[in-house]
Amino acid sequence: MTNEAPSPAGSQSDPGAMTHAGVDGEVDVVVVGSGFGGSVAAYRLADDGLSVVVLERGKPYPPGSFPRTPAGMARNFWDPSEGLQGLFDLWSFRGLEGVVSSGLGGGSLIYANVLLRKDEKWFVHESPLPAGGYENWPISRSDLDPHYDEVEKMLGATPYPYQDTPKTAAMREAADVLGLDVSRPPLAVSFASAPDEAPVPGAPLPEPEYGNMHGLPRETCRLTGECDVGCNVGAKNTLDHTYLSAARHRGADIRTRCEVRGFTPRPGGGYEVRYVIHDPAREGHRTPTSRLPLRTIYCKRLVLAAGAFGSTYLLLRNRAALRGISPTLGTRFCGNGDLLGLVLGANGGAAGSGPRQMASSTGPVITSAIRVGDELDEDGSTGRGYYVEDAGYPAFVDWLAETSQVSGSVRRAVGFGVHRLRSRLGFDPRSNISARLALLLGPGVFSDSSLPLLGMGRDLPDGRMSLHRGYLDIDWTTMTSRRYFERVRRTMGDVAHVLGGEFHDNPLWWTRRVITVHPLGGAPMGRHASEGVCDAYGEVFGHPGLYVLDGAALPGPVGANPSLTIAAFADRACRRIVGERFTPRAAASASSASSASSDKDVSAVGPNGERPTSLSFTEEMKGHVALDVTDHERGRALGRARNQRLMFRLTITADDVDRFVADPRHQARAVGHVECDVLGGRLTVETGWFNLFTRDDDPNRRRMLYRLHLRDPGGNALTLVGHKEVHDDPGFDAWGDTSTLYVRMLAGHVPAGGDAEASVLGAGIIVILAGDFVQQLTTFRASGPHPARALEGFGRLFLGELWSVYGSRFAPAGEGA
Repeated sequence: MTNEAPSPAGSQSDPGAMTHAGVDGEVDVVVVGSGFGGSVAAYRLADDGLSVVVLERGKPYPPGSFPRTPAGMARNFWDPSEGLQGLFDLWSFRGLEGVVSSGLGGGSLIYANVLLRKDEKWFVHESPLPAGGYENWPISRSDLDPHYDEVEKMLGATPYPYQDTPKTAAMREAADVLGLDVSRPPLAVSFASAPDEAPVPGAPLPEPEYGNMHGLPRETCRLTGECDVGCNVGAKNTLDHTYLSAARHRGADIRTRCEVRGFTPRPGGGYEVRYVIHDPAREGHRTPTSRLPLRTIYCKRLVLAAGAFGSTYLLLRNRAALRGISPTLGTRFCGNGDLLGLVLGANGGAAGSGPRQMASSTGPVITSAIRVGDELDEDGSTGRGYYVEDAGYPAFVDWLAETSQVSGSVRRAVGFGVHRLRSRLGFDPRSNISARLALLLGPGVFSDSSLPLLGMGRDLPDGRMSLHRGYLDIDWTTMTSRRYFERVRRTMGDVAHVLGGEFHDNPLWWTRRVITVHPLGGAPMGRHASEGVCDAYGEVFGHPGLYVLDGAALPGPVGANPSLTIAAFADRACRRIVGERFTPRAAASASSASSASSDKDVSAVGPNGERPTSLSFTEEMKGHVALDVTDHERGRALGRARNQRLMFRLTITADDVDRFVADPRHQARAVGHVECDVLGGRLTVETGWFNLFTRDDDPNRRRMLYRLHLRDPGGNALTLVGHKEVHDDPGFDAWGDTSTLYVRMLAGHVPAGGDAEASVLGAGIIVILAGDFVQQLTTFRASGPHPARALEGFGRLFLGELWSVYGSRFAPAGEGA
């Protein structure tokens, strides 16, 4: 199953329908997204005095605004085309599900606050992958350590301080029995009003020197387990309360509900960024997002920080504008080894028998982390390392869990009803029913003795992200990481056994699927363009000033919760950026489409006052193309090897057949669409021309010409030019000549005669298949006063030109063609 990436584009867009709403001018930096990479970049660059604009597709969530009611939660998802502008953005692919966030503060709004550093020996070098290639980290722990320090300080990293939380004690006990390392990891949560004070739930928090962008009071953690659905008291030190508030204080322009659709390099340096604005008044109403007007902003540096799904999708959809981008784009995807398991029916608490209280809804979501060693640790451990953490939840999940126990609920309801009936009939004189109501609610043992477990670690980063009909697709499976996942499951089972409970897989695992909240990769960093999309500082190879500063840049799993590593990576990159200083760049105007004439040569009325007769037919061609090549044959070969297809479906119309036949150019107009994933999906033809036959210096050759002005989903202008070479070669080649189109993709809207100066994006070959040709013959239509004459004139022209080229081989000896 595929899904479109809402980070850069919330729904399938029709580029031909886009309108432009205006230009915002030029700034030093545009940051796309406000998660751990984007927020850090916004603050660091604004703090250095640079003009920074943050474009975040989601809305702000001040304390108290996260929904809790069923009606509110039902609308708390992200799909603007369906009127949903909420927090949760859910994905489904063939091998996994994914959950990411849409809102100011990105993933920090729904993550579990853990700030663990990547293990020093897990920064692997040239670690082989089963299907070829390798995982390689061009940075080390020592490179990131000073930046880990900075991020931890900014986010207020604090281990969980309470000593009497049941699930925390249970994790400690299980780890001790199993001989595993366990810790209380640093959390980005405020448990006390000041670092030197004792933790107190619900105490007021002082405002930092940089203020708070929401302007509302915050409180310390109330231990309600609501971290993953949004903290309504502001106890989580999320990015909107920290980095983004500081960035705004330093002058950053932070814009919400602004969704980036595309970008392109500018001739004088820098980038043109195009985005749409989601109107809050349209929330709850279906809105074709492809019809939203585009706005444009220019920048000297562009930072992509829309997450592994969003940033990679943006790069894939705008690939045609990024000449020579690394072929590793889309590779090294993984889910950071995420696996969800359940401990049910824990027994043997402090009393030694009976149900064990886990109280999973008490405390923050995660309080403890059990670490299982890796063969890289050189301490006798085997396999790939991982963490197992407690995974709490809000109290309303306890109620849902209890109501799911149907048999017990029915039995208690029947018992309560019988008691009330006996009372009404006078058989039971007791008027106090408190105990009966308590029995009706039940003991709550099922929820109270249950504990979700979250595993994460070093799965294999062998997934590939690509576009399929314009939608994001991921080719990834648990099978290559099977041994890793089985080890995680075994440890979870051991924890359950120690706690006297039973281990249960989450239902997705029954089909060998997982759900990840930590998607990584897609634009991996590397030492050179053959190894990665960007360098060790996130700058894209071959595209100065373009950065990927989020989880997409990580070339493999972090192992631990990845948020801190992403933020530290971005902090390191920004120190490099501000160290380079910004050099003035020419304020080149944005590339615009050429204003070539359409050359329709159409007359509404013929010379005798009669309406002209038109003729049309529909043609479909399919084949393969590749970017960054100019040779057609090579483009087809590479396209086949990479499964990079191109097809078009065009309706060709000669508005006046008599003029069409008489005109030596035999020019008609073309409308329809081109579909090509390496160009971003389905592209509407804005203007198109078709020439049936043209002549050059060779009297025995004719050409059919195609010129289609397109625009990719990011708004970049493209031109597809193609020709069919009709020439009498040895053998019967008329079918091949008239059904084979040699195509090139050019940057910009290139008019006829401008191909030599245009930048070639790619090339390939497409053909008419026999079945499609048969279908094409049924599409010929003539409209006007003389339809039969129009069809006859077109057929005579077509066959006559073919005879002039191929007829000589059939002429009697001694006669010319």
